Amino acid sequence: MDYIWELAIKAVENGIDPIDIHYKFGQPFSGYMELSFVQMNETEVLPVVEINPYYRYYSIFKELFEPNVVENPEIIDAIHDLAIHHLADIDVLMGMNKREYHIRFVEKELNEGLFGGYISRVIKVCTPREQMIIANNLLSLYDTDECIHLLKNTVKMIFPRAYIFSNVDEKDEIVLFLQTKETKQKAEKIEVIKYLFMPFKCTVEVYWENMFGIIGVPALMRIGEFLNY
Repeated sequence: MDYIWELAIKAVENGIDPIDIHYKFGQPFSGYMELSFVQMNETEVLPVVEINPYYRYYSIFKELFEPNVVENPEIIDAIHDLAIHHLADIDVLMGMNKREYHIRFVEKELNEGLFGGYISRVIKVCTPREQMIIANNLLSLYDTDECIHLLKNTVKMIFPRAYIFSNVDEKDEIVLFLQTKETKQKAEKIEVIKYLFMPFKCTVEVYWENMFGIIGVPALMRIGEFLNY
């Protein structure tokens, strides 16, 4: 991570509110980087981050935070933190296109109950990245009405090891083999996906660690690891 916008996005992806990051005027800071980590290749979102405010914002800070000014260090630190948070918010928004704004609106609506009280309570089990996937596919659902395809796509993106089988021509049935241990949180994620994308006429069967055998698919024909269907 080299810039404050990268740090802000990484924080959101990891379920951390960017406002909880405290930006400090680096003492000293690198003249070649905006973020000054102890470890040059730092990948974690740290609670306190030193920065070089002159790297991209020299015109703003050139007359502020002079090294010879030592009075009221707490006030200077607080003002610096607020200013950098404001600049980070602008930085992130400048990289967004119209689609990304719409995704943010749908994410907000999911959490605020516009898709029902059940979704607003349960959507919190999904990570910020998973909520973004769901919101993006909901927008695609409005455009295309391809609910079966988008249900499959959402499952595959959140459970990348999943096998998905559909028999919508004869039985209106979708079978999910997720290849992961069932937990309450994972089960709730599947329920959210079903609630938002599953057509009323369809049923969904969910298999977690074991699946029925399918001839020609070696991963599903391991002895002791498949079920009769």
